[in-house]
Amino acid sequence: SQAHEEGLQEVEAEVASTGTYHLRESELVFGAKQAWRNAPRCVGRIQWGKLQVFDARDCSLAQEMFTYICNHIKYATNRGNLRSAITVFPQRAPGRGDFRIWNTQLVRYAGYRQQDGSVRGDPANVEITELCIQHGWSPGNGRFDVLPLLLQAPDEAPELFVLPPELVLEVPLEHPTLEWFAALGLRWYALPAVSNMLLEIGGLEFPAAPFSGWYMSTEIGTRNLCDPHRYNILEDVAVCMDLDTRTTSSLWKDKAAVEINLAVLHSFQLAKVTIVDHHAATVSFMKHLENEQKARGGCPADWAWIVPPISGSLTPVFHQEMV
Repeated sequence: SQAHEEGLQEVEAEVASTGTYHLRESELVFGAKQAWRNAPRCVGRIQWGKLQVFDARDCSLAQEMFTYICNHIKYATNRGNLRSAITVFPQRAPGRGDFRIWNTQLVRYAGYRQQDGSVRGDPANVEITELCIQHGWSPGNGRFDVLPLLLQAPDEAPELFVLPPELVLEVPLEHPTLEWFAALGLRWYALPAVSNMLLEIGGLEFPAAPFSGWYMSTEIGTRNLCDPHRYNILEDVAVCMDLDTRTTSSLWKDKAAVEINLAVLHSFQLAKVTIVDHHAATVSFMKHLENEQKARGGCPADWAWIVPPISGSLTPVFHQEMV
């Protein structure tokens, strides 16, 4: 079309004179949705068309980044009725440093290295916790202390920003039938917002583009809480359940993992916070594969990430070949 040709010529002229070019807002929205659509590790992509894109390309200071991020968290959390969103900060530019969010997610729990080498809190976040302290954060000593954000504008030192507590929705975990479970004092945050991935659209790179959807229950119940290098609560829960942890053949790990996952689902549903179980999520992904096969002859998918970490073969994706 003529409009397409004219647009192409504009881009070529801009690249020739400046070394880069800028997307129209409609192109940014389209590109962000396509990026999610094509993300091979995400099981929730049936939602890709419903992404809210916040254009933060007018940003120049870390303080402005923080304002955009707070607005993102507020919009996406929506008092528990979660909405998918991405905020796109300025693109990488020749001869200039990047906009960066140092944290891996917008909301994460601190991990405090103890003198004996153990970790209080989330061991995945020991490094960023130490960086926050170096940049002036006064740490707590809890297992679920929300980390501040380290935000960096181009060619500046990163700046520390503490998230207002009222912005961060958290869910205390309890179990529908095991009354002692609540006393374990476990909790998790409502909003999974990945902030360390690079968004690429039309050859342009956006190193700061936090994206959020909502949790699949196994991400919290199996991985975050039960991975040996994370909160590692499996044996504690099994002991509370009076399971025989001396032998693997009692399947104590499996039984405890299921109850922890049940507690996560029950607690999020009780708090009216969006969450999806691994059966519903994988059925929806099969529907997404079918839609994409019809629409464009395929869908990139990473089997090892799409298959949930428990009950793999009980879900339809286990039996699906993926490319």
